Amino acid sequence: MDSSDKSIEFVVEEKMQGARLDVVLSFVVEEASRSYLQKLIETGGVEVNGLIEQSKKYKARAGDLIKVSIPEPVVLDVVPEDIPIDIVYEDEDVLVVNKPKGMVVHPAAGNYTRTLVNAILFRCKNLSSINGVIRPGIVHRIDKDTSGLLMIAKNNAAHHSLAQQLADHSITRVYHAIVYNNFKEDEGTVNAPIGRDPKNRLKMAVTTRNSKEAETHYKVLQRFGSFTYIEAILKTGRTHQIRVHMAHIKHPLLGDGLYGPKKKVFGVDYQMLHAKILGFKHPVTGKYMEFESDLPEYFENVLIKLKSNTSC
Repeated sequence: MDSSDKSIEFVVEEKMQGARLDVVLSFVVEEASRSYLQKLIETGGVEVNGLIEQSKKYKARAGDLIKVSIPEPVVLDVVPEDIPIDIVYEDEDVLVVNKPKGMVVHPAAGNYTRTLVNAILFRCKNLSSINGVIRPGIVHRIDKDTSGLLMIAKNNAAHHSLAQQLADHSITRVYHAIVYNNFKEDEGTVNAPIGRDPKNRLKMAVTTRNSKEAETHYKVLQRFGSFTYIEAILKTGRTHQIRVHMAHIKHPLLGDGLYGPKKKVFGVDYQMLHAKILGFKHPVTGKYMEFESDLPEYFENVLIKLKSNTSC
């Protein structure tokens, strides 16, 4: 194993008895795809009880000691690109941007250019390096098809401060969304743990297995019969949290084909979700700052259609 490789060791629990090796690994190395893990096995990156195991079909046994050696990712040269971005606030430590729908936050497989990071690097030469070359300055992120406010750290001290505020759940994050179905109540809270969906690695799910606590508060803003316009406030910030929690209580987001109906309504094929309000303490001054962005035009247009057709 190369000295720069990341090593993970664990003992197979009773509940995973008889599961294939690649399946077992998928519950431990959550950030990796199943195909990546299978390739890792085939190339000798996994040991079972001290011996290299190169068959993904190996049936795990309770008590097996598994060691996984994950190579350091190849560092990509992220190229600054002259892409217009909506800067809401900027100083020497922090940048707040209003990300448009359709823009990926940072480079990843299949999206190495035209990302928010490419755009920010063109404007700002110095960003925090804590998250590496691929994600400079990125403290948190929102999905590609979610629009709205995002904070960027311009130095490591700012990054540490903002990351700690996220960990302490002290950052204000308010989203607006359009969801299916009418609510009986005017507001409520979903407190349900979220982890990787064991049946579909592309999805997250409410589950008690390899999950983290997740809490979302919601409030009805306007009712349209078959749809509801809501405000969602994040206490935690898990991947796809609002999308998963709303689907869990039978109110999937309009346009969210991953967690809700695949049928297009009003031609919408992206989740109707906008990060509207973002508030945090400035990492240097300690002063609380709060920003609000207008709903995108496409979001407003859907609301207009709903208002004119409440029986849809």
